[in-house]
Amino acid sequence: MAVDRPTIPTRAVRRTLRTAVLRPSWAVLGALAVVFAAGATLPPRLRYAPLALSVVLFGLPHGAVDHLAVPRARGRSPSARAALAVGTLYLVLGAAYAALWAVAPVPAAVGFVALTWLHWGQGDLHAAVALAGADHLRTRAQRGLFVAVRGGLPMLVPLLAFPGEYRRVLSAFVALFGDGSLGAWARLFAPEVRLALGVGFLGLTVASLALGRARTGPDAGGWRVDAGETALLWAYFLTVPPLFAIGAYFPLWHSLRHVARLMLVDDDAADLLADGRWRPALARFARDAAPLTALSLVFLAAFAVAVPGDPRSELGVAALYLVFIAVLTLPHVVVVSAMDRAEGVWRPGHAGR
Repeated sequence: MAVDRPTIPTRAVRRTLRTAVLRPSWAVLGALAVVFAAGATLPPRLRYAPLALSVVLFGLPHGAVDHLAVPRARGRSPSARAALAVGTLYLVLGAAYAALWAVAPVPAAVGFVALTWLHWGQGDLHAAVALAGADHLRTRAQRGLFVAVRGGLPMLVPLLAFPGEYRRVLSAFVALFGDGSLGAWARLFAPEVRLALGVGFLGLTVASLALGRARTGPDAGGWRVDAGETALLWAYFLTVPPLFAIGAYFPLWHSLRHVARLMLVDDDAADLLADGRWRPALARFARDAAPLTALSLVFLAAFAVAVPGDPRSELGVAALYLVFIAVLTLPHVVVVSAMDRAEGVWRPGHAGR
């Protein structure tokens, strides 16, 4: 049974997290968008650098506290029973999804894109409500529209702007288990299909922002943050090459915001944030995440041995890491959904506003 733990932190905590989490991510992604819009190019190997850093910097570790997250979100102390339940969840769902990759890699790859679309939008919804004061998201339908837009920005916009590289990466996923052919899904990359998807998604974006503005007016702070972030992410994913763009967005936007959420449900870390001390709060997260991050690296090495394809190229290593992340993402989404329920994220006007 869910316990109504307030999602909205105090003004002091929100001020600390805006300084430590929101503003740095805006600055980094904004600067990258400007640099690449001006015509910058990357040496091929540097395209993989942010993704490689995400193995230890926020990306992989952000899910390594799932065994503590749900009890804390419910206002309870973590227990061995809760940890066993999360471990079983990861074992069952992770093994099932890994098996799907082995027998049907194309549906598994497309499913990963769809699952990430949902999850990254879900992560932004909590950040909008808890950190940015998104009082313009006043109904569940509005929040669903917000999730569809925010998740689609990193998953769909790169397909519109860089179809060749997007297809190469998706094929690399599949090539770990088969011949790399995308079958009927290759039609996604046809110009007329991308045009239709782009027009439809742009309409969805405008509808989401216009509905929010109609609810609160242009002067509402939460709406302005939403509009600014949405415009920033459109520009970022239209200009920055996909592997580099996702490699930086994953740890510095999505994962960092989830780490902030984990600090909010850790009472000791939340007290530190209230005093403006985000560094020791972050150190508590790092301490909690270290054991299962290390264990994940052991499983990643075993996964590299188990896949039938050859992942030794740079793109193959990146694909291997992302498919491993995919296997972990399914149970992680279940955990985050349980946190959403405990914190009332989908109940406008209640704990999550």
